[in-house]
Amino acid sequence: MATDRIFRNGRIHTLDARGTRAEAVGVVEGRIRAVGTREAVRAAMPPGVPEIDLGGRTVLPGFIDAHNHFLATGEALGAVDVFYPRVGSIEGLVAAIAAAAARTPAGRWIRAVGLNHAKFPDGRPPTRWDLDRATRDHPVLVQHVSGHWALVNSAALATRSLDERTPDPQGGRLVRDAQGRLTGLCLDAAMGLVQPVAVDIGSHGPNFHVEALLDELLVDLDRATRAYLAAGLTTVCDPQVTRRELAVYREARRRGRLGVRTVCMPLSHQLHELRAVGLAGPFGDEWLAVGGMKFYADGTLIGGTAAFSEPDAGCHAPGGLLYWPPDELAAMIREAHAAGWQVGVHAQGDRAIEIALDAIERAMRAAPRAEPRHRIEHAGLPTPTQLDRIAALGIIAVNQPRYLHDSGDEFLRRLGPRADRLQPLRDELTRGIAVVLSSDAFVASYRPLDTIAASVSRRTRGGVPIGLDQELTVEEAVRCHTVEAARAIFMEDHLGSLEPEKLADLVVLDRDPFVTPPDEIPDVPVRMTVVGGEIAWRAGPD
Repeated sequence: MATDRIFRNGRIHTLDARGTRAEAVGVVEGRIRAVGTREAVRAAMPPGVPEIDLGGRTVLPGFIDAHNHFLATGEALGAVDVFYPRVGSIEGLVAAIAAAAARTPAGRWIRAVGLNHAKFPDGRPPTRWDLDRATRDHPVLVQHVSGHWALVNSAALATRSLDERTPDPQGGRLVRDAQGRLTGLCLDAAMGLVQPVAVDIGSHGPNFHVEALLDELLVDLDRATRAYLAAGLTTVCDPQVTRRELAVYREARRRGRLGVRTVCMPLSHQLHELRAVGLAGPFGDEWLAVGGMKFYADGTLIGGTAAFSEPDAGCHAPGGLLYWPPDELAAMIREAHAAGWQVGVHAQGDRAIEIALDAIERAMRAAPRAEPRHRIEHAGLPTPTQLDRIAALGIIAVNQPRYLHDSGDEFLRRLGPRADRLQPLRDELTRGIAVVLSSDAFVASYRPLDTIAASVSRRTRGGVPIGLDQELTVEEAVRCHTVEAARAIFMEDHLGSLEPEKLADLVVLDRDPFVTPPDEIPDVPVRMTVVGGEIAWRAGPD
C-alpha cells in the first residue's frame, strides 16, 4: 500500500507548463496531492502525515525512457562483459572468452555482450577463428554493441548446422570471406539462425530472444530494476517485446517484483494475431501496459548496416540492410495503423527514414484518425526535407544522443561532414517536432543523466565536437526525457511532470543539473528514487 508523506525542503522543478518551482510535494495514496510551499502542501494534506526532509536537494519528475530494452539490459548486465574500454582488442576479446570458458562446463553456451571492434587498434572485425582460440569446447556467441549482429565460433555454427550452403535470410547476412567460408559474423536477421531462440520472429528484427528459464529471466529483470532505480528511472518502454518478454513482465508484476513501470511495444511479427483478437495499444494500467507496435526498416548505425542514400565508409553490407522491401513494410504499417496501433519504426539511415515516412504517410491518408503519435525510432540521419515531413505528419522523433559520445569518433571517420547532422535535435525542436530522449539500453548507458549530458555537450568520447549547432539546453533535455517521453507512450496525464493527481514518481539529486556544467552532469549523484510515493531506492543515510 502506498504511504502518504510530504517531501519538503527541496529545490523542485515541476516541469509543468508554467515552469513552476516548489519546495514541497505532498503524496496521498501514490499520487501527488499538492505541490508548492511547505505551508501550502501541509495544509492540503491529512493531519499527521510524515515529512521527509530533502536537505535542499534537487527534485525532478522520475525519468522516463521511451526506448529501453529492459529485460535484455538485465540479461546483458549478467553476461560476459566485452564492452569498450573493458575489451579494446581482439586479443582482449579472446582472453575474456577464454576466462569464461574456464568456468563454464563444456558444451554449454557462452554469451558475451558489447563487442565494438571499431574501437580496436586495427579496426578489424574478429572472426570465428579468433574465438576458436579461446575455446572449441563451447558454442560462443558475442553480441555486437548495437544489438544488431553477433559473432559466433565454429562450435556454434556446427551446433546450429550452419555452413557455406546456408542462404542469407531476408533482412540479414551471414558474412563470408574471399573463399566463401562463413566468418562467424551474422548481421541483423541472421542472428536468429545462430543461437537457440525462444521465439521465431522471422525477418521482423534482430533476434536476441534467446531460450532461458523464467526464473533466470526474473533474476535478470531484478538486476536491471535495481540499476534503473539507482539511476532515477521510474518508467521504461521496451521497444521489442515478444511473448517471452511479456511473460516475464507479467510474472514480475504478479509477484510484486516489477519495480519500474513498463510499457511494452509488441514486435511486428505478432501483428496478425493481435489484430485477430482485436487488441491495440495503449492498453493496460499504470504498472504494465501495451503501447505501440515496433517495426524495423533498416539495420544499425553503430554496426554499419543502416541504409543511407550515400555510401557509409564503415558499411558491412552494400547500401545497408533493409528488413523488408518498401511495399511490404508499407503494407504492414498500413494494416497496423488501420487497426488502431501507434507504430514505431526503427529507421537510422536517410534511405530507411524515407521508406518509413512514405509508409506512415500512406497509412494515415488511407485511414485518417486523430493523433496517432507514430514514432521514428532513432531517426539517425534525417534530411531537412524529411524533418519537414516528420513535423507535418506529427511524428515523434525518439532519439538516442548518447551514441554521439560512444561512437561519434567512428561516425566522423565514416560519414565525414554528414556526421554533424546525426541526431539533429535542435532542428527537430525548431520545426515543432516532438523530441524524445532515450537510451536504447543495452546498446548505450541506461543512465538518463548520461543521455542528457550527451544531448547538451555533443562531444565524442575523444572530446571532438559533433554537430554543436544541434545541442539542447539542460532544461530542454530534461523535458525530453520526462514530459515528452510521457507523451510518446500516451501517459502524459499520469507521468512526466510533478502536478496534482499525477503519479508520485520523482528523483532526488544531490546537485541541480540545470546549473551544473554539462561535462559534470553524468557525475551528479542520485540520492533517492520515488515510485508511486514509495522510496524505491536511496543512496544511504544522509
